[in-house]
Formats: sequence, C-alpha cells, structure tokens
Amino acid sequence: MSEQTILFIAEPQAVSAVFQDLQQAGFRAGLADSLSSAKSFIKKTQPLLIIARPQLQHFSAEELLLNFEDLPPIIILSKKADATEAEKFLNLGAYAYWNDPLLWEKMELILNAIHDINPSATELVEEKDDEEKEIVIDKPKEATTAPQFQIIGQHAAIQNVLALAKQVAKSRATVLISGESGTGKEMFARFLHFHSDRVNQPFVAINCAALPEHLLESELFGHEKGSFTGAISKKLGKFELANNGTILLDEITEMDIALQAKLLRVLQEGEFDRIGGMSSTKVDVRVIATTNRTITDAVKEGKFREDLYYRLNVIPLKLPSLKERSDDIPVLANFFVQKFCLAYNITKTDFDDSAKQWLLEYSWPGNVRELQNLIERAVLLACGNSISRKHFLMDDQTWEPEEKSSIAGTNTQAETKAPIVEAFSVMPLYEMEKRLIIKSLDETSGNRTRAAELLGISVRTLRNKLSEYKKDGINL
Repeated sequence: MSEQTILFIAEPQAVSAVFQDLQQAGFRAGLADSLSSAKSFIKKTQPLLIIARPQLQHFSAEELLLNFEDLPPIIILSKKADATEAEKFLNLGAYAYWNDPLLWEKMELILNAIHDINPSATELVEEKDDEEKEIVIDKPKEATTAPQFQIIGQHAAIQNVLALAKQVAKSRATVLISGESGTGKEMFARFLHFHSDRVNQPFVAINCAALPEHLLESELFGHEKGSFTGAISKKLGKFELANNGTILLDEITEMDIALQAKLLRVLQEGEFDRIGGMSSTKVDVRVIATTNRTITDAVKEGKFREDLYYRLNVIPLKLPSLKERSDDIPVLANFFVQKFCLAYNITKTDFDDSAKQWLLEYSWPGNVRELQNLIERAVLLACGNSISRKHFLMDDQTWEPEEKSSIAGTNTQAETKAPIVEAFSVMPLYEMEKRLIIKSLDETSGNRTRAAELLGISVRTLRNKLSEYKKDGINL
C-alpha cells in the first residue's frame, strides 16, 4: 500500500484545506516538520509524492534534493511567487513549483499523471503498526464527478459568445480566447473542457508569463535526466500531463518567439521533443489559448509568429468587458452575494439604493474579477446587514467598524490572533486534524464559524467532525 502514500513537509494549516479530498480519494498521508523525520518517513513508506515547503525551522528542501537519491516527485509549495526560487528548485530536480494555497485539483492532476490511479476504485486496508505514523483513509462511497462551470450573464454580448462556445466545445479545434483582464477567459476555457468529450481527462493550465523562457520550455515539454545542470531526474511536461485532455496556455502572447516554433510543431504534428530527448513524444491534446492583448498588433510588431496566430485562431472567442454588458452587473452581483453568504455562513443579505447606484456607475476596470472581489469584501463587512456604498471600501474610503455582527460569536480578540502554528512531527493525519480543530476552537473562544474559516473548511464539515469526536467521548 506504500505506493498510495503522500508526504507533506509543511505546517499543518497549509494542508488542512485538502484533508477532506484526500479522505475521499483514498490516500495515506504523513506530515513531517524536520529533515530527519522526513527521511525516516520516506525510507519506511516510499511515498508516491512529496509536497514540501522550501524552508522550515528544521528542514530545507534544497538539502533534501541535493543529498538524497531515488526520491519520489517533489513539489515545492511556496508562500510567495518567486521566479528565482522557482528556477533554483526546478534545476535541483523538483517536479513542480506551486504557490499557496494548496489546491486539490492540482494535486489530483499530478497524482493521476505520476501513477494511473482510479480514485473511485481505491481501497486501502488499515495497517496495525502504530510506528508507521500514517493515516489510512477509507475508500470513497462514490466516484467523483466533474465540476460545473457556470457562466452568468443575460446580455446578448455574453450569450453570443456562450452559444459559440457550446457549439464548438466537442470539436478538436484550437480556441483563442481574448478579452480584458478579469473577463473570465479561464472560466470559458474550463467551460469548453467540461462540455467536451474530454471532460473525464486532464485539464492543465499554465501561465506563459509566469516563467522565463528556459523554465517555460521545461514546464511545457519536460526534460530528460542530465539534460542540463541540476536536471537530476526525468520531468514530464504539461503537454504530457494533459494527454487526451485539454491544455490552457494563458497569456500566450508573452511566450518568447523562439519557443513559439516548438509550440507550432505540437499543434501541427501532435509531437514534441523533451529537452535532452533523443526521440519525439506523441500527444493528443486540445489546445486553448488566452490573451488580454491585441494579438494582431503583436504579429505586426514581430513579437508573435503569424503562422502560430492562424493555427491558434481557428475558433476565436472575444469576451466583452463588464462595462459592455452593464445589464449583467446586478445579476452577477446578486449571484456573488449568494455565493459568499453561503461560503461564510452569513445570513442572506441584499443591496441598499446607494450600493445599487454605485454598482451601475462604477467603470469596472478589473471586470468580473473585480466585481467578485468587491462583493466578497462587502458581504464580510456588512455582516448580514444590507450592503451599502461604504461596504465596498474603495481606496478613497476609511472603514468604520460595524457595532454589531450577525456572525455568531465574532470577537475582535480572535480576529487579531496569529494563524494556528505549533511544532509537530510525523503523526496520523486524522490526529493532526483533530488537534487543529481543537486549537482553532480554543483560539476563537469556541466560535465555530471563525474556527472553520481558520481551518479552510465549511461550518458543516466542522460540525460533522465535532459529532465524530463526541462519539469518542470528546466534547468540544
């Protein structure tokens, strides 16, 4: 069963958000905070995957990569986006470099690529040896289903794009999605994947502006062991991970023109060479690209290949800005209010006249993304009362706290406390989960809503966990 084990070398609260998904997917998991405990765990269990912080008090990912051989794939989970740090760890042989927060969707994609796992069929039997320091998680009761990607909007401008997306979703044609930042380009890409015949296959996204050219090439196409200094193991690229599925190339116009030729070959021939590879690799991948620039201008300036542009632009989707579909602003605003009231367990609220007027008068330079972020802010600041103009808290405003809050038990002292942090060693994940829950309730004076927020779980999940503990004689 060791091949189904995942090792986290991080603070417990950094991985608490994926506890439930790990449980449903049927993986063993361990938690370590030092190089020695990580070494012991790796030797004993041979984990399938390691997710590690770059640095902890008694741990260095660099030292692990440099001094240990035959390691499983290691993903570096950083608290910040640092291109220099990313380059260093990828050159040392890390499988990938991610930024917080840790997302199950990304973990699931990597796990399926590393090992052909069918989560719905996974069944693990509990081992009795307490020294194993790992958790056995029951198999899920039913197979997971693909997420829904709902496009909200009634305006003709967005409905026309949506109709075209639905019409071409099942085709193999490449799609170029253009539009201002925040208009929902990635959402449309995921919508296309969900409505395609590839819905049960991987969806892989990469931002072409996030990495320098040589790192981007390695991320897209992978590399062979020894192909360059620091390439201590073979690495699969995003195209291989997306085989039979869909790949999203975000901000495609930021890709270096030298790398564009290699991308063109994949689109035309369905094959590529890994860095240092001696033979070509065949893939079947549906390509979707996005840009927030006028790509024809980049072609005229010689910054983007004309032949690549025509190859990508088989199906063009041009997303309207939010100000071009202003009739949808109230619809979207109400949708986000319901979403965040549910997420934060806040009594359903609405907008007063001042807020409604402001929503329609504002120019929305950040489009739908900005609207979503402002509504989340307003829901939290209104605390269950009607949302007014002041709750949007724009740059020219100074916040004056509400006298009352509809979130039961909210207190200033709990808000100002530091995140839950405590020293730990390898122990069963369910035991770590229980400790985190107890500590979160202690830090929030028993406020379950605030405790759930600190843990990154829903209040319902927290309530269910407390019911389980009660059966064991633990009353919280």
